[in-house]
Amino acid sequence: MRHGVRGKNPLLRFAVVTALAATPLLTLVSIGQADPLAPPLGPCVGTCPNPFPQPPHNGDFAGSDSTINIYVGGNYTVQGRAAEAEGKIVTVKDLTIDKDGGGLFNMSVVGVGSRVPPPTGTDFVTVGGAVDVRPDNRLQVGGADSKETRWGNLVYGTNQSGTIEMAPTGEVVKNPAAIDGYSGLTATIEGHSACMAQQTATGAMTVDGNLYTFTGDGTSMRQVFNVDRNIGNATGAAADMVFTGIPAGATVIVNMVGPEPVLIRTNTGSGFPGDPMAELQPRLMWNIPNAADATITGGAQFQGSVMSGNPDGTVTLSSPGTNGRVYLAGNLLQTAPAGSTTGTELHAYPFDGDLPVCTSPSPSPSPSDSTSPSPSPSPSESTSPSPSPSPSTSESPSPSPSTSESPSPSPSPSSSGSTSPAPSPSGSTPQPTGSGSTPAGPPLPNTGGDSLVAPAAGAAAVLLGLGGAVIALARRARGRHS
Repeated sequence: MRHGVRGKNPLLRFAVVTALAATPLLTLVSIGQADPLAPPLGPCVGTCPNPFPQPPHNGDFAGSDSTINIYVGGNYTVQGRAAEAEGKIVTVKDLTIDKDGGGLFNMSVVGVGSRVPPPTGTDFVTVGGAVDVRPDNRLQVGGADSKETRWGNLVYGTNQSGTIEMAPTGEVVKNPAAIDGYSGLTATIEGHSACMAQQTATGAMTVDGNLYTFTGDGTSMRQVFNVDRNIGNATGAAADMVFTGIPAGATVIVNMVGPEPVLIRTNTGSGFPGDPMAELQPRLMWNIPNAADATITGGAQFQGSVMSGNPDGTVTLSSPGTNGRVYLAGNLLQTAPAGSTTGTELHAYPFDGDLPVCTSPSPSPSPSDSTSPSPSPSPSESTSPSPSPSPSTSESPSPSPSTSESPSPSPSPSSSGSTSPAPSPSGSTPQPTGSGSTPAGPPLPNTGGDSLVAPAAGAAAVLLGLGGAVIALARRARGRHS
């Protein structure tokens, strides 16, 4: 009489247990690791406040951050009544300051924003080409709070003209090689933008009058919305936006894949405590993969990072405040809507989300022939227990307090070397800070997953091997005793 595996064949029972023990390890291998943007892009690196202060914050410095906040693969042009651009700034081609009626433009240290500037003594602004500050305009780099002065260098590659005021003891330095350390970042941004645009949507945007509602699936830790139309319009009312069905801690990607010119015009986003958009901001990415012409505007403190993958494209930012990283393969125009006297500002806030990884170049969104920056496959999306709805429709959030001329953040006796400093001929050839040399398509950072995956895979293989061997022995034993 047979009694099954339990009574007759302990070897076979051991083999089953061994195979089951390998299963969670194989599951761990299949999950892989998270993929935040790799330095010098993405999360804050330095003395990082948690949380970052939201505008309107004009108090003392809240920390320091060596991550690039604004990267422009083409030309960076300041027009209209633009007022400030915060954080570490890199533009591959030219920087032009040409405000309507002239006036002051602050870079790296600003009067109102997160107040988390780059570390003192580093390269605050790096320009691969020329710096042209037009007549009646002034460019100020660095500044002070009530306790200290934060100063850094402006490094440029070819020519410099106009009035540049450096907080002591920052310098204006000519170094044609300064941009070389960032040479791979344009291709990296193109690759990430194209990869995001390939992702299958997990949610959808619906429109009811002036209300644009983004409804996620409530579970995926990477929420993707593929939007094939503009948000708001140029002549009617600006859009009110609501995100719902977004699990706590999820990354949110909004791919703007509609017809050109791409437009996001919204009054949603105040930055004040309790603002649902400000809660999403650290993990919210607005992706513009293809457009030659895209504009983000409205009366809001626009929340979230912006990425554009077209190296021939131009993104225009004209909201009172943009709170997040700005990473563009092409050009940036920072201005204000026609007839507006509101000063537009770009504020330094990290992007802490996880982006998908593609194993091959995208066939369509990126016009360049660059490859995707990371070889590893995108992990499947995990689930999260609780959606976090975002109820506010905020009809008229307050604009940034900065009006026409941004208050100078630097009460310090200004400008040692100031009104038109000559290029420094010294042997000081500062290298880009925060990252050192960044090769093309830098690898994604090690978040600890790979240190677990390799041993787990090995352990799983050993256990499965043991299981297979024991099964073979068990079958032989059964053959002898049956």
